[in-house]
Amino acid sequence: MKNLKLLLLAGAFLFVTVTTTTAQTPAELRRMADEYYRWRNQNFPVASSDMGLHTWDDKLTDYSLSAVLARRLYVTDLLNKIRKMPAGGWSKDDRIDWLLFRSQLEAITFFNRVMDSEATDPQLYVNECSTGIFSLLKKDYDTPRVRALAATARLKQMPFMIEKAKSNLTRPVQLYARLAIDSARSIDGLFNDSLMTLAKDLSPAEKSALVAARDAALKSIHGLADWLEQRLPGMVPFKPMGLENYNYLLKNVYLLPVDAGQVEMLGQTELARYRALESLLSDPALADPNPARSKSIPTDQQDFLKKYESRQDEMIDFLKSRRLVTIPSHVGAFQIRQLPEAFKPTSPGGFMNPPGVYDKDNSGFYFIPTYNPASKNFYIRAAIEDPRPILGHEGIPGHFLQLSIANHVANEIRRQHSDGIIIEGWALYTEEMLMRTGFYPDNSAAQGQILRLSRYRAARIGVDVNLHTGKWTFDQAVNYFMEAGGLDREAAEGEAAGAASMPTQKITYITGKWQIMRLLGRYRDKRGASFQLGQFHDDLLKNGSLPLSIVEWILLDDSSSLDQALK
Repeated sequence: MKNLKLLLLAGAFLFVTVTTTTAQTPAELRRMADEYYRWRNQNFPVASSDMGLHTWDDKLTDYSLSAVLARRLYVTDLLNKIRKMPAGGWSKDDRIDWLLFRSQLEAITFFNRVMDSEATDPQLYVNECSTGIFSLLKKDYDTPRVRALAATARLKQMPFMIEKAKSNLTRPVQLYARLAIDSARSIDGLFNDSLMTLAKDLSPAEKSALVAARDAALKSIHGLADWLEQRLPGMVPFKPMGLENYNYLLKNVYLLPVDAGQVEMLGQTELARYRALESLLSDPALADPNPARSKSIPTDQQDFLKKYESRQDEMIDFLKSRRLVTIPSHVGAFQIRQLPEAFKPTSPGGFMNPPGVYDKDNSGFYFIPTYNPASKNFYIRAAIEDPRPILGHEGIPGHFLQLSIANHVANEIRRQHSDGIIIEGWALYTEEMLMRTGFYPDNSAAQGQILRLSRYRAARIGVDVNLHTGKWTFDQAVNYFMEAGGLDREAAEGEAAGAASMPTQKITYITGKWQIMRLLGRYRDKRGASFQLGQFHDDLLKNGSLPLSIVEWILLDDSSSLDQALK
């Protein structure tokens, strides 16, 4: 899911003047936060569109060097002012808001300082182009003509942005460049096919302008791929952040009460546990997806989509009958769509696109991989045999439900927070929760899938920690996914690419699940005879996508985990 992506996207802004006096009150904190969100949205227009705010759909982010530097100055100055606020004497709720807003700014300044994506990561610019168009297509928020005209405006700006990218990329990382090249050369379908569905109501002159802008944009994007390819031999293969930076991120952004070494040990422990549980199945081969075992193999892509849809309805009925979680009335439709080619390099198994925090349309989408019964890819084989484990993770009760509820939190600072550990932790937790509460038959292929899914999520931790602290190469990461995680090479390479592109994102699954299960046990102890599992789930979700150390403080009135994180 997309937790760290949103934090990274929040880092691009234009400079504005900030008051010189240090804010002192909770009211001033919230005023500054509201000002910040408005400013962020205006100056990062593609991210705004993606979050459901369509005021600046005709703009791209300004990546001129002066704008990049001004953005960084603004965020650094604001963070310094927030740090100086006397929050230690505030109420519990006010201090929570202060900690959350501070961690949002810490994430931005960290990635500006450590990753320096404008100079090192060509994916930043290719993603700006693909998301800039995709965000106008994914929902019918306005007429096709209005969205087509916005697309034309964005397309016209792309060649200029690509030229800025070339001047900004003074230290490109080879791994990121290869991924950017793959994405750039996969973007044609999005521009030539998907985009042109909006052109039906354009005048001849408007359509000609769209086509001309599209062709020029594609030429520039492909030109960037060529430019990068020529320079690949001289690029540094990969740029790890190092142990000190890794621990800083865990503490100051995620508010985690553990360090990198402890996270890695958790991954090793969970990896051993799930490998053992696979071995205890009546047939351990059930953990390796095999479409040939399925009683009902889809016949084509359309049938593949229908299988997903029917299974989601089955899952919702089970949740309701067992009272495992409340599905609020505001939760919209969950739709299944095919994964666009442009997003395959780093999302081979598909991805969830939830309703944005500003979306008036509460629907969301899960983009599934292309149907291929002969594929050796883990995700495709698993989905064909039984889509429910992955579907539950992405839909209801997983990402779609959790993020839909988070979007309706009244407190703006909390509504804007997007902590990946609870987001991915919850989705992974629900996989096993459904199994333990009886949704899947014993010794079924679905149970085998869940164990293998948890196994390779545990392997992700070893890859992420060792890759970004500089202990492993990319090839070592791929091999570990294959040997320890039980993935095929295609899936392993995609997983390793995702880990390299999004530092710490891959640890969020197991780490979050561990924190939720720890909290569940303590919550049950506190409730005693009145404990209900469904009530725990409701209480957990209603707070939004917050760090679990803070959720623990809210639900149990115990700040010990948070205190440990803040030491």
